[in-house]
Amino acid sequence: MYDLSFFRNNLDAIAQRLADRPFLLDVEAFRKLDADRRAALTESEQLKARRNAESQEIAKLRKAGADTAEKQAEVRHIGEKIAALDQNASELDEAFRQLMAGVPNLPHESVPTGRGPEDNVEVRRWGNPPPFSFEPKAHWDLGPALGILDFERAAKITGARFVVYWDLGAKLERALINFMLDVHTKQHGYKEVLPPFMVNSASLYGTGQLPKFGADLFKIEGTDYYLIPTAEVPVTNLYREETLDMDALPVSLCAYTPCFRSEAGSYGRDVRGIIRQHQFQKVELVKFSKPESSYDELEKLTRDAEDILVRLGLPYRTVVLCTGDMSASSAKTYDLEVWLPGQNAYKEISSCSNFEAYQARRASIRGRSGKKTEFVHTLNGSGLAVGRTWVAIVENYQQADGSVVVPEALRPYLGVEVIC
Repeated sequence: MYDLSFFRNNLDAIAQRLADRPFLLDVEAFRKLDADRRAALTESEQLKARRNAESQEIAKLRKAGADTAEKQAEVRHIGEKIAALDQNASELDEAFRQLMAGVPNLPHESVPTGRGPEDNVEVRRWGNPPPFSFEPKAHWDLGPALGILDFERAAKITGARFVVYWDLGAKLERALINFMLDVHTKQHGYKEVLPPFMVNSASLYGTGQLPKFGADLFKIEGTDYYLIPTAEVPVTNLYREETLDMDALPVSLCAYTPCFRSEAGSYGRDVRGIIRQHQFQKVELVKFSKPESSYDELEKLTRDAEDILVRLGLPYRTVVLCTGDMSASSAKTYDLEVWLPGQNAYKEISSCSNFEAYQARRASIRGRSGKKTEFVHTLNGSGLAVGRTWVAIVENYQQADGSVVVPEALRPYLGVEVIC
């Protein structure tokens, strides 16, 4: 969402920059809608002023004992025209709001121009893929063989793209959640919050999932509730329609939640294993920042997410997403991609984004310093996606006999050194 005067005064430049996402902004349609909307409002105001003047004239005529029937009929006619214009203006306002709501955020000037993942730019990497004296297996083979992952029973009780964790597989998932929360709250300075796992449509509008991406959401029939696609939604909306103390920013929050996605646009992608599920767990990092320091906060948030991978000894690389690969709400995004030897590829495990004022404007989250108020900047990133971290551990720490060594950092949480 944009400041209207900024959008109106920089329309051509905005359209040119949005074309890099790629997004085609219909400039002429915007200008016509904007002009019609303003014309309706202007004519309505003019008629209201005329009606007031005529009403005052009628009062004078009545006082003088003159006949006012014709004037009264004229005022009623003016009132009818005002009502029609106000209705038209209201409909144009809604059309205008819908148009503005569907326009993605402007990419930051440092974001590389590109069309897709092949144009993303690697900025750093950590660790080396582990050497194996055998052919490493994928987690969809390792997990069932160890009795810790069960796809067949999940399909029976629910359907495709669900999984059951057994025994040490379930404990590993729980250990990762506790480990991530402990590191972020005790060492990275985040405050833990446990939000609802269902949200209303206003919350999804605030963070940008609605109206454009409704197909990727699970809606509770007969209600205005949706299962959350990420903790970003409830945590960011904690401060919806509130004004924060700008001098107390940044506010840094972290939350564990399950997440639910229909994966409507991912047909044929990552169909094996647990990389892309309808239900999965995440630990999310969310920041509310002063505008002038939000890009410093993005770097810190990204490093906090990377630190989890370092502590677990998981090789990864960090890439900055190009204009064509970012989410619609983001101004700049770093993806962390962890090495998965069973798939011989790096896979995304976290996206860390600065939304600047885009979400704050939609959700009406302001900051005040003295008498000045302005929209804050919002940021978030996975710290990390728990299921994908589970996969990375099982695949990177697998042994020739099919067992999995537990990373040292997790042993106090899991209570064992080897999963076998």
